Amino acid sequence: MSPERAELIEPGMAGQPIELIGFVLTRTCKGVPGALVDLWQADAKGDYDNKGYRLRGHQFADAEGRYRFRTVVPAEYPGRTPHLHVKVQPKGGRVLTTQLYFPGEPGNRRDGLFRRELLIRTTKNEGWLAGRFDFVLETR
Repeated sequence: MSPERAELIEPGMAGQPIELIGFVLTRTCKGVPGALVDLWQADAKGDYDNKGYRLRGHQFADAEGRYRFRTVVPAEYPGRTPHLHVKVQPKGGRVLTTQLYFPGEPGNRRDGLFRRELLIRTTKNEGWLAGRFDFVLETR
């Protein structure tokens, strides 16, 4: 399993910094405390670390279902628009495996896996990109 951490940016790492925040919610909009949120991605050149945990980490949602990661915006690579891989799982529940996408990327139209409902809401914030995505899980 990936390291438990919210800070994925390492010293000297290239790329546009982004702080991604959001909630893990039930279908009735209640927070899911303790939900696992596991994120991994390519770097600003479109490369993955397939041997270690660079740009990979997980955390558990707080008592209100909130999560937060600080990372960099990944680059596109052949056949894929920039995206983040995410697994979300409530305690003892089923794993949701998905990808999140960035608005305004030209590659979104060409990527066969792209889905508009998985766009991160973004805004600029003093050199950082601020991103928001709320996950809604079927819990029983």
